[in-house]
Amino acid sequence: MNGMFLAAFALQWVVIVAMGLLMLGLFRQVGMLHERLGPVGALTLSGGSKVGEVAPSFDLPSLTGGEVRVGGATADGRSTLLFFVSPTCPMCKSMLPVLLSIARENADTTRLVFASDGDEPAQMKMIVQQKLADYPFVLSTDLGRAHGVGKLPYAVLLGADGTVASKGLVNNREHVESLFEAQRTGIASIQEYAARRDAQRVHTGAAK
Repeated sequence: MNGMFLAAFALQWVVIVAMGLLMLGLFRQVGMLHERLGPVGALTLSGGSKVGEVAPSFDLPSLTGGEVRVGGATADGRSTLLFFVSPTCPMCKSMLPVLLSIARENADTTRLVFASDGDEPAQMKMIVQQKLADYPFVLSTDLGRAHGVGKLPYAVLLGADGTVASKGLVNNREHVESLFEAQRTGIASIQEYAARRDAQRVHTGAAK
């Protein structure tokens, strides 16, 4: 009886050790996959304003009241998150709760400004339905053209000094947060990150 107990006990430990080694292998594979893929960031499109350059300044009436300046140094020292939307863009509407949440979390350092073009009544309807009345909402084809907006939803993060900190297509929260991370690290886009990573790998390989 004691022999069977010892055998079962030993088998149990063999299984535990085997599972531990298996988990270790899985963690290693996940780490390697993460390194290969890199972070998921907003994809920057060609054209329009360049990251690091001073963005053109626009003084525009807001559909939610008053006038708003987009571009140039801000009086309160906050950055500007410019989010381009359209009433006919389903992904834009699905991103609105994310943008509003991020705007609340970063209210002390960043202001949120919505931008679009086209039919004003349709924009006003979206403002009411999506409860955007507390934020500036401007209509300007020239503004979108200045930042090279070709697809939606698109966001541009302007620094307090009016320079373009980061920009790109944003389809989820991680994409939006990557704009702030780009501003913090000075890496303009996911493309630049990938280029730096590949160059580092080449340099490391050559050193070996």
